[in-house]
Amino acid sequence: MKRFLKQALVLASLALLSATAAAQIKTTPHNLTQGADGGPGPNTQSNTTQICVFCHTPHAANTSVSAPLWNKGLPSTTYTTYSTANSSTIDGQVLTVGSVSAACLSCHDGTQAMDNLVNAPGSGGYTAGGADRLYTWTGSNVVTGVANLGADLTNDHPIGIEYCGGGLSNSGGSTLAGTCKDGDFNAPLTATINSTPVFWVDAGTAAGARDKSDIILYSRTFTAGTNRPSVECASCHDPHKAKGTDDVHFMRVTTAGSKICLACHVK
Repeated sequence: MKRFLKQALVLASLALLSATAAAQIKTTPHNLTQGADGGPGPNTQSNTTQICVFCHTPHAANTSVSAPLWNKGLPSTTYTTYSTANSSTIDGQVLTVGSVSAACLSCHDGTQAMDNLVNAPGSGGYTAGGADRLYTWTGSNVVTGVANLGADLTNDHPIGIEYCGGGLSNSGGSTLAGTCKDGDFNAPLTATINSTPVFWVDAGTAAGARDKSDIILYSRTFTAGTNRPSVECASCHDPHKAKGTDDVHFMRVTTAGSKICLACHVK
């Protein structure tokens, strides 16, 4: 009897977590469905009630993308990024846009239809390499307005840039060789997960432990070496997070009092 009660509690907990996650996405512009479960954004379609499908698929995902189970083709866009050409004070190396941020830009550069899916909803929807699927849309089938970042990213926060917070150490406590240091930035924390170093700037609810309310830094290869912390789109944005009462959609840290800026910048 105890075993069955324990199993029931586990299942109930998982159901609660799943419902909470779905509720978060459902109330954001990333919900592209219409009707009772439709999102508040300007771009919605009426051919499926599946919320997650426009980013993720459980099968036949695009494996060239760092985002898990990604269901979209990546754009072939050439991007111009914010770099030393825009600011002489940048200390970290700036890379070209990698797949971590390219996943976001597969909608937000405005060059590719939002229904360019690898595995469209419904039976027989799979198309190798991705293909435009036809849906009945309210609004545009591409991102418009300020969310359309375009290919010129020089007026946006740097991405693909090595995070240069001073004092960066690996999980063993020794300083990473060749790591850039800049006293204008807070030092990130690091741990090893699945034999790979992970990095974050502590700003969340659990001090010293990485959670979704921290500034997440992504491992990329810079001149200084492999597995170095990189600032990407999802460092500041959580695509599944609804806005708070005093905030905007998708911010990992509240914008109130510029807390999201001050999580990294020492000002």
